[in-house]
Amino acid sequence: MTPPNNITLSKDKKLLTVSYKDNHYALTSEFLRVYSPSAEVRGHGPGQETLQLNKQDVSISSLVPMGNYAISIHFNDGHTTGIYSWSYLLHLGADKEELWLDYCNRVKENSDNNKNYHKISI
Repeated sequence: MTPPNNITLSKDKKLLTVSYKDNHYALTSEFLRVYSPSAEVRGHGPGQETLQLNKQDVSISSLVPMGNYAISIHFNDGHTTGIYSWSYLLHLGADKEELWLDYCNRVKENSDNNKNYHKISI
């Protein structure tokens, strides 16, 4: 996979713009954090994913080049283990709307399921 032409982090560190030859993708820090390719988020196989909650205030602390194939994104909540390959960044950009809708649905489902377990003491 060819590297992006340009990667730009906004001054507030909440928006990463990844530019390829014909496309530019603006990816929020929250989106990148909840879709981190790390084992902490994705697990080690299907069904082992961990839903990331309350990441709306996270920002990007730093971007670390990983050879010619990826960047590691370090977040201000201490998460530093995700290595974002050029192809994974392209996937996130190209499928952003579908991925975000899926994430929002999983958060809602998680919230709805947790309501069933709240008991009121009298």
